[in-house]
Amino acid sequence: MTLIEDMTIRKVLDSRGTPTVEVDIHTTSGFGRFSSPGGASTGVHEAVAYPEGDLNLALERFESEVVPRIIGMDSVYQEEVDGSLQEADGTVNFSFIGANVAVATSIAVAKAAASALDLPLYRYLGGMLANKLPRPFGNLIGGGRHAPGGTVIQEFLCVALGPTAKESIIANAQAHKRVGDSLRERLPETTVAKGDEGAWASPIEDEEALRLVARVCKEIEDEVGFPCRPALDMAASEFYKDGEYVYRDRTLSPEEQVEYVARLVEKYELYSVEDPFEQDDFAGFARLTKMVGDHCLIVGDDLFVTNVDRIRKGVETGACNAVLIKPNQIGTLTSTWLAVDYAHEKGFKTVISHRSGETTDEAIAHLAVAFRCEGMKFGAVGGERIAKLNELIRIEEELT
Repeated sequence: MTLIEDMTIRKVLDSRGTPTVEVDIHTTSGFGRFSSPGGASTGVHEAVAYPEGDLNLALERFESEVVPRIIGMDSVYQEEVDGSLQEADGTVNFSFIGANVAVATSIAVAKAAASALDLPLYRYLGGMLANKLPRPFGNLIGGGRHAPGGTVIQEFLCVALGPTAKESIIANAQAHKRVGDSLRERLPETTVAKGDEGAWASPIEDEEALRLVARVCKEIEDEVGFPCRPALDMAASEFYKDGEYVYRDRTLSPEEQVEYVARLVEKYELYSVEDPFEQDDFAGFARLTKMVGDHCLIVGDDLFVTNVDRIRKGVETGACNAVLIKPNQIGTLTSTWLAVDYAHEKGFKTVISHRSGETTDEAIAHLAVAFRCEGMKFGAVGGERIAKLNELIRIEEELT
C-alpha cells in the first residue's frame, strides 16, 4: 500500500516565472506531488539549489542517482528515504543532486504516504497533537532583493493576533489593501507596484514605511477588535557593505545597528525582527536579544538556514529566540524536522516561511501545523500565497 512504485520529475515555473522542479511519487495506493520554491534573498550557508547552478543537470542526476535508490522503498519510512537522498548526493550541502530536487522528492514522499493512509499531511506528520495553528505574518511593504527600487529593508509585515487563523489571515489582507491605498494617496504621481511576494513596493524611506505599516496595523486592530502588530524582516546581509549597514539616509556600524534596531522595536512595538544583522554576526544577534528579546521575537533566517549546527551555535551564544524554517534551505523533511525539534527543545520559537519564488503547492501549511510552529510567513495576497493561507483555513475547520 505504501511502497514507492514510480516517481517522475518535471520542470515547472515558480511565481517569478523561473523554472523549478516538481516531483511525483506513486505508491501502491497513494500519490504525492511537491514543487520546490526558490529564494532571491538567500543565505550563503543554505544548501545548494541545483548542482553547478544547472537545473537540467539536476534532472539528469534525479534519473540516474535518485530513482534507482528510492523506487521500492516504503514511503512511511521517511528517515530512510531522506537518508537515501543524502547518500545519492554524497555532499554536506546537496551540491551534487541539488537541494530543490531533494526537498521536492522528500515532501512528495510524505504526501504519498499520507495519501495511502487516507490522512491529511498535517495529521500524518504531526499525529493527534497537531492542533496548534500558527500566527500568520502578512507582508505589506517589500523592498531589498524582493522589490528593487523599493525600501532597503526587505519586508514590513502585519502580524494579526486574532482568535482564529481565519480572522487573522483576513485582517492581514485588509491591512495589505489599506497600505496600498495609503501609498497611492501619498505618491499620486508614482506607480505603486508589487514585489515578488505580493507586498507593495514603493520608493519611500524605511522608517516612513514602518510608520505607515504601524499606523495601518493600529487602524485594523481598532476595526477587528484584536491586536495587529508590525514586524520587520530586515535581510541585513543584503545591505551590509565593508563592515557597515548602508541605508539610503544613513550608514551604521554594527554597534549602531544594534541600537537602531532596538529603538525601532521599542518605538513601534514590533512583534518580531528577522535578520537585523549580517548572517554571521551571532554576537550582534545576542546583544539585541538581551536588550529586547523578552517582548519581541528576534528571528534568525540567514543566520541559521534551518541547520541544527547553526541553531546550536545560536543557543550557545544567546543569539535570537526564534528560528525561521525553510525546508529547501536544508534539503529534506527529516532535516527540517530535526531543526524544528531542536529549536523547540531549547525554548526557541519557530516561524515557517515561503520563498520569494513560490509555487501553488499547499504542503507548507500542513508542515506549519504538524511542526507546531509559532508563526507562518506565507504573504498576505497573491495566488501562490493564498493557496497556502486558504489551506490553513481549511485545516482550522477540520480541527474545530
